[in-house]
Amino acid sequence: MPLPLLRSASTLLLHALVWGLVAVLLVAQQPDYPGPKPTEFWLTQAVVFGLLVGVFYLNVAWAAPRLLYGGKWWAYVLLNTGLILLVLAVHQQVETRLGVPELVATAREAVLNPPNPWSGPRPHPQLGPEEGRPLVNVGVLLITLLVLGIATSLAAMQKGQLDAESRLELERRQVATELSLLKAQINPHFFFNTLNNIYALTLLDADQARAALHRLSRMMRYVLYESPAGHTRLSQEISFLQDYIELMHLRLTNKVQVHFERPDPAGHGPLSPDPFIAPMLFQPFVENAFKHGVSATAPSVISIELRQPTANTVVLCVRNTVFPDRPADAADDEPGGIGLVNTQRRLDLLYPNAHTVRVNPRNAANEYEVCLHLNL
Repeated sequence: MPLPLLRSASTLLLHALVWGLVAVLLVAQQPDYPGPKPTEFWLTQAVVFGLLVGVFYLNVAWAAPRLLYGGKWWAYVLLNTGLILLVLAVHQQVETRLGVPELVATAREAVLNPPNPWSGPRPHPQLGPEEGRPLVNVGVLLITLLVLGIATSLAAMQKGQLDAESRLELERRQVATELSLLKAQINPHFFFNTLNNIYALTLLDADQARAALHRLSRMMRYVLYESPAGHTRLSQEISFLQDYIELMHLRLTNKVQVHFERPDPAGHGPLSPDPFIAPMLFQPFVENAFKHGVSATAPSVISIELRQPTANTVVLCVRNTVFPDRPADAADDEPGGIGLVNTQRRLDLLYPNAHTVRVNPRNAANEYEVCLHLNL
């Protein structure tokens, strides 16, 4: 059942329970003698029931939201004090005009002391001073206070729900805005770095530069059409990463070894799991390895291992050689460098409590190592 429909059904059920309880309490107020009760008594209770309905919904729909939770609690107290007095006064007036006390006394006398056919008619019972009605009907007062308490509680519950929904909507909009800004930062960052690489390649090999431009156009198509959607297939993200690695590999010398291990879809068959993932999550980790793990003179190794242990679990481990002239924890130290910092922020927003990032600045093989474990 959809959430709005379920919430409406719950509200209707709650209101039905409230009015069922009020009706039972009003019925329980009937005079304590067997036999039928005067019709005027039930008319009086019906009038009180109608007044309580008005008091209830006036509080729920207007008084509590506007006065109590609007900072005017004193006006709320005064209003409900007046409503209580109004209910008690109307109840007393209706009873008096309909003659309910006299009718009840007559009916009670007829039931408890049936008339003797051999005796004359009994005089109509009169209420003495000791049988006079109290100034306040305690039963009606307690029921009215109960209705006001339930109305205030219901208004508080509704306000809490609205506040929670408002907070969630605000958080959702903030997350969406922040993600848009982060992706807008990451995409140009990657684009300009890649253009610089291709520019350097045009001075060395025009054919390879054309091939690189073809790969770049395919990658930018992915960035333009897949990244704004907010999600993509894991296979598409892996293909994008493959294009990026091959593009970066074109400008490397023989002193740089690049190893890329990826899941083999052919090994799983056409029905292999291909979950959705946020686009361009892996690229900043790989870009950081190429940025800091390549030397023009010394041998270096870049190892990229992407595994899918389960249908909805992905593990990415990237390792690159650490050079003495560069700090082991170097990351995003160039002007405008924002890849890893924003990627970590994206992970916190998109996969809270569903990801871990483990960083080893220098492992036993003298490598900077970062591993991302992601539950999709």
